[in-house]
Amino acid sequence: MTNTRLSRALCKTVGDVIQGIGGHATLDATSGAPGDPPELAHHSKWKEWLFRAGQDPNTDSLQVLGNVLEEYMDTKPVDPADIERWKDGKARVEAVLAEDGLRYYRHGRVLPVGRVAETDEFSQVAAKMVPAMPGTVDEVVQIVIQGLRRAMHPLTYRRKGADTMHFANEYDVQDLLHALLRPWVVDVRAEEYTPSYAGKSTRMDFFLPAHDLVIETKCVRDRAHAKAVGDELVIDISHYAAHPGCKKLWCVIYDPEHCITNPEGLKDLEGNHNKDGREVKVKVFTVNK
Repeated sequence: MTNTRLSRALCKTVGDVIQGIGGHATLDATSGAPGDPPELAHHSKWKEWLFRAGQDPNTDSLQVLGNVLEEYMDTKPVDPADIERWKDGKARVEAVLAEDGLRYYRHGRVLPVGRVAETDEFSQVAAKMVPAMPGTVDEVVQIVIQGLRRAMHPLTYRRKGADTMHFANEYDVQDLLHALLRPWVVDVRAEEYTPSYAGKSTRMDFFLPAHDLVIETKCVRDRAHAKAVGDELVIDISHYAAHPGCKKLWCVIYDPEHCITNPEGLKDLEGNHNKDGREVKVKVFTVNK
């Protein structure tokens, strides 16, 4: 375990910025800071506790700092009146981190500038100062899919006077995905029909014939629809397995309102599926707002 000393200026700024967030008891319990919380006001407590974490050789002080910052840095206020103050607070934190040679990454990661976040594959790409060139089309498509939410953000919150875009249905998501894929994949076929299965054909959202890949997108409309998504995917898998060019099926579930209560349950559909001697390998991605 590597401990990093946290400057007094950094600890004070973080304490000042996060003093307005709720759930203090939960934050105390989940931060990973050493010992009992100091008997001080909220902002003074975190100034002292973070500084103490930076002095403790048995504590991962950057992980503690990330845990403390995560809720504030990653959660945009619902009330428009609070947004500017939130942005100012984020800017203060980012500036004081930079002064100490540190940088905050989403999901509560604080790292020295230039260091790669050693978590999942996509996070590693996101955390590098210079993005790595994907080695395969599969890697490109996976990065595009996992980056959909980030791609939506500048289009949803555009500069003054520009028309904003709202990703309210699967057609909106399909158009964005199509636009992001086209610079990388020469032949992206939209809405191509599958062979008939059980007397019915269906249209594939995207077919990449050179890569034996089909991409199916769904937008969760409400909680009732969320309960049916798994059944819809089962039917889709049977349809797409009948297509001779489909060896890989990647299902992209856009769930902007977090209606799916157990998105990990959809992962049960991943893996190899066989239909009439044909095999299709399924992957499922859930994208939230």
